[in-house]
Amino acid sequence: MKKYLLITLTIISAGCSTNEYKIEKGKVGKLNKEIKVQQLDSIFRNDSIVKRIGEGDYMFSGDDKYLIFDTNKNHLLTITPRNQHDKGETIETIEIVSDLYKTNKGVNTKSNFEMIEKNHKINSIQNTINNLIIYVDDIDAYFIIDKQNLPIDLRLGTEKTIKTINIPPDSKIKRFMIGWN
Repeated sequence: MKKYLLITLTIISAGCSTNEYKIEKGKVGKLNKEIKVQQLDSIFRNDSIVKRIGEGDYMFSGDDKYLIFDTNKNHLLTITPRNQHDKGETIETIEIVSDLYKTNKGVNTKSNFEMIEKNHKINSIQNTINNLIIYVDDIDAYFIIDKQNLPIDLRLGTEKTIKTINIPPDSKIKRFMIGWN
Protein backbone atom coordinates (compact mmCIF):
# COMPACT_ATOMS: atom_id res chain seq x y z
CA MET A 1 0.00 0.00 0.00
CA LYS A 2 2.81 2.42 0.90
CA LYS A 3 4.50 1.61 -2.40
CA TYR A 4 1.39 2.63 -4.40
CA LEU A 5 0.99 5.80 -2.37
CA LEU A 6 4.62 6.75 -3.03
CA ILE A 7 4.24 6.10 -6.78
CA THR A 8 1.02 8.16 -6.91
CA LEU A 9 2.62 11.07 -5.06
CA THR A 10 5.64 10.97 -7.39
CA ILE A 11 3.41 11.07 -10.47
CA ILE A 12 1.35 13.95 -9.05
CA SER A 13 4.42 16.00 -8.12
CA ALA A 14 6.00 15.40 -11.54
CA GLY A 15 2.77 16.54 -13.21
CA CYS A 16 2.68 19.72 -11.11
CA SER A 17 6.26 20.67 -11.89
CA THR A 18 5.64 20.15 -15.62
CA ASN A 19 2.58 22.41 -15.52
CA GLU A 20 4.59 25.08 -13.72
CA TYR A 21 6.40 25.78 -17.02
CA LYS A 22 3.77 24.75 -19.58
CA ILE A 23 2.68 27.22 -22.28
CA GLU A 24 -0.77 26.83 -23.80
CA LYS A 25 -3.54 29.10 -25.06
CA GLY A 26 -4.43 31.52 -22.29
CA LYS A 27 -1.81 30.15 -19.86
CA VAL A 28 1.88 30.44 -19.14
CA GLY A 29 2.86 28.28 -16.19
CA LYS A 30 1.07 29.69 -13.13
CA LEU A 31 -0.30 32.66 -15.08
CA ASN A 32 -3.49 33.01 -17.09
CA LYS A 33 -5.29 35.83 -18.92
CA GLU A 34 -7.33 36.76 -15.85
CA ILE A 35 -4.38 37.35 -13.49
CA LYS A 36 -3.97 40.91 -12.27
CA VAL A 37 -0.65 42.61 -11.54
CA GLN A 38 -1.51 42.78 -7.82
CA GLN A 39 -1.54 38.95 -7.72
CA LEU A 40 2.03 38.52 -8.99
CA ASP A 41 3.58 38.80 -5.51
CA SER A 42 1.50 35.88 -4.22
CA ILE A 43 1.85 33.76 -7.37
CA PHE A 44 5.64 34.14 -7.37
CA ARG A 45 6.06 34.31 -3.56
CA ASN A 46 9.01 31.86 -3.67
CA ASP A 47 10.70 33.77 -6.50
CA SER A 48 11.97 37.32 -6.87
CA ILE A 49 10.17 40.08 -8.74
CA VAL A 50 12.03 43.13 -10.00
CA LYS A 51 9.51 45.90 -10.64
CA ARG A 52 10.48 48.43 -13.27
CA ILE A 53 7.68 50.93 -13.13
CA GLY A 54 7.60 53.29 -16.13
CA GLU A 55 8.71 56.81 -15.35
CA GLY A 56 8.98 60.06 -17.20
CA ASP A 57 6.59 62.41 -18.92
CA TYR A 58 3.28 61.07 -20.10
CA MET A 59 4.29 60.75 -23.74
CA PHE A 60 7.79 59.44 -23.11
CA SER A 61 7.30 57.10 -20.18
CA GLY A 62 8.24 53.46 -20.56
CA ASP A 63 5.99 50.49 -19.86
CA ASP A 64 5.78 48.91 -16.43
CA LYS A 65 7.72 45.65 -16.45
CA TYR A 66 7.85 42.88 -13.87
CA LEU A 67 10.91 40.65 -14.20
CA ILE A 68 10.49 37.24 -12.58
CA PHE A 69 13.61 35.45 -11.27
CA ASP A 70 13.73 32.04 -9.61
CA THR A 71 15.54 31.30 -6.33
CA ASN A 72 18.79 30.70 -8.26
CA LYS A 73 18.57 34.21 -9.79
CA ASN A 74 17.67 32.86 -13.25
CA HIS A 75 15.49 35.24 -15.26
CA LEU A 76 12.27 33.38 -16.12
CA LEU A 77 9.77 35.89 -17.52
CA THR A 78 9.23 39.58 -18.16
CA ILE A 79 5.61 40.61 -17.69
CA THR A 80 4.08 43.82 -19.05
CA PRO A 81 0.57 44.90 -17.95
CA ARG A 82 -1.97 46.59 -20.22
CA ASN A 83 -1.71 50.01 -18.56
CA GLN A 84 0.91 51.63 -16.37
CA HIS A 85 0.68 52.30 -12.67
CA ASP A 86 -2.45 50.18 -12.14
CA LYS A 87 -2.07 47.05 -10.04
CA GLY A 88 -5.63 46.07 -10.97
CA GLU A 89 -4.59 45.64 -14.62
CA THR A 90 -4.29 42.30 -16.38
CA ILE A 91 -1.23 41.14 -18.30
CA GLU A 92 -0.80 42.23 -21.90
CA THR A 93 2.50 40.56 -22.85
CA ILE A 94 4.89 38.03 -21.40
CA GLU A 95 8.38 37.59 -22.72
CA ILE A 96 9.49 34.00 -22.19
CA VAL A 97 13.13 34.27 -21.14
CA SER A 98 13.86 30.84 -19.65
CA ASP A 99 14.00 27.68 -21.74
CA LEU A 100 12.19 25.88 -18.89
CA TYR A 101 8.94 27.22 -20.32
CA LYS A 102 7.75 25.03 -23.20
CA THR A 103 4.68 24.52 -25.32
CA ASN A 104 3.00 21.12 -25.19
CA LYS A 105 4.96 20.38 -28.40
CA GLY A 106 8.33 21.22 -26.80
CA VAL A 107 8.96 24.63 -28.37
CA ASN A 108 10.97 26.96 -26.11
CA THR A 109 13.44 29.86 -26.33
CA LYS A 110 16.18 27.57 -27.65
CA SER A 111 14.06 26.23 -30.50
CA ASN A 112 14.56 27.19 -34.12
CA PHE A 113 12.12 28.10 -36.90
CA GLU A 114 11.84 24.49 -38.04
CA MET A 115 10.56 23.43 -34.59
CA ILE A 116 7.95 26.18 -34.61
CA GLU A 117 6.79 25.28 -38.10
CA LYS A 118 6.65 21.52 -37.44
CA ASN A 119 4.81 21.80 -34.14
CA HIS A 120 2.47 24.78 -34.41
CA LYS A 121 0.29 26.36 -37.09
CA ILE A 122 1.84 29.62 -38.25
CA ASN A 123 -0.98 32.11 -38.80
CA SER A 124 1.03 34.95 -40.33
CA ILE A 125 4.47 36.45 -40.80
CA GLN A 126 5.08 40.18 -40.45
CA ASN A 127 8.10 41.69 -42.19
CA THR A 128 9.58 44.57 -40.15
CA ILE A 129 12.76 46.57 -40.67
CA ASN A 130 15.11 44.22 -38.77
CA ASN A 131 13.00 41.21 -37.83
CA LEU A 132 10.28 38.80 -38.80
CA ILE A 133 7.37 38.33 -36.43
CA ILE A 134 5.92 34.83 -36.60
CA TYR A 135 2.36 34.65 -35.20
CA VAL A 136 1.08 31.39 -33.69
CA ASP A 137 -2.49 31.92 -32.51
CA ASP A 138 -3.02 28.45 -31.02
CA ILE A 139 -0.78 29.43 -28.07
CA ASP A 140 -1.25 33.25 -28.17
CA ALA A 141 2.41 33.54 -29.16
CA TYR A 142 4.62 35.44 -31.51
CA PHE A 143 8.25 34.69 -32.20
CA ILE A 144 10.76 37.29 -33.33
CA ILE A 145 13.46 36.10 -35.73
CA ASP A 146 16.30 38.28 -37.01
CA LYS A 147 16.14 39.03 -40.73
CA GLN A 148 19.90 38.41 -40.94
CA ASN A 149 18.91 34.74 -41.25
CA LEU A 150 17.17 35.42 -44.58
CA PRO A 151 18.74 35.38 -48.04
CA ILE A 152 20.32 38.77 -48.78
CA ASP A 153 17.62 39.79 -51.29
CA LEU A 154 14.89 39.49 -48.61
CA ARG A 155 16.65 41.37 -45.79
CA LEU A 156 16.08 44.93 -46.95
CA GLY A 157 12.75 46.73 -46.71
CA THR A 158 9.38 45.72 -45.36
CA GLU A 159 7.35 45.56 -48.56
CA LYS A 160 8.30 41.99 -49.53
CA THR A 161 6.00 39.19 -48.44
CA ILE A 162 7.98 36.59 -46.54
CA LYS A 163 6.72 33.01 -46.63
CA THR A 164 7.75 30.07 -44.45
CA ILE A 165 9.75 28.62 -47.36
CA ASN A 166 11.97 31.77 -47.30
CA ILE A 167 13.02 31.29 -43.67
CA PRO A 168 15.97 28.94 -43.09
CA PRO A 169 14.91 26.08 -40.77
CA ASP A 170 17.84 26.65 -38.39
CA SER A 171 16.91 30.33 -37.74
CA LYS A 172 17.07 30.92 -33.99
CA ILE A 173 14.36 32.60 -31.96
CA LYS A 174 15.40 36.10 -30.90
CA ARG A 175 12.38 36.63 -28.62
CA PHE A 176 9.47 34.39 -27.59
CA MET A 177 6.44 36.48 -26.65
CA ILE A 178 2.93 35.78 -25.44
CA GLY A 179 0.33 38.43 -26.26
CA TRP A 180 -3.02 38.53 -24.48
CA ASN A 181 -5.25 41.12 -26.12
